[in-house]
Formats: sequence, C-alpha cells, structure tokens
Amino acid sequence: MAEIDEQEMLKARLAHLKSEHSDLDLAIDALVLSGNYNTLQLQRLKKRKLTLKDQIFATENSLLPDIIA
Repeated sequence: MAEIDEQEMLKARLAHLKSEHSDLDLAIDALVLSGNYNTLQLQRLKKRKLTLKDQIFATENSLLPDIIA
C-alpha cells in the first residue's frame, strides 16, 4: 500500500516538474522574442530549465521497476 502511495506521489511530482519545465520554455521563448531581456536573467531561466530536466529524468527513473538481468 505504501508503495502505491509513493508511486502516486512520484507521478504527481513528475507532472508538476513537466508543467514547470513547459512554463519555463514558454517564458524563455517570450523573453527572447520580446528582445528586451537581461542576459543574466535569460541564463538563470535556462539553468533552472536544465535543473528541472535533470529532476524529471531522475523522477522518471524512480518510477521504473528494478529489473535484474
């Protein structure tokens, strides 16, 4: 039962991370298109996006069952 709850929590976290990643992608695109942005600000957004990508990857790996080959 606890394993199911943990799986559901991981799925919810994954959905949240993917949503935030997508939102950041849109924000970066809008910022670049506006042409009115601070380079440091853009770098920070891109770094946050990469961090989210790493967290998404780790969370997805946590959801995969361990397979002994």
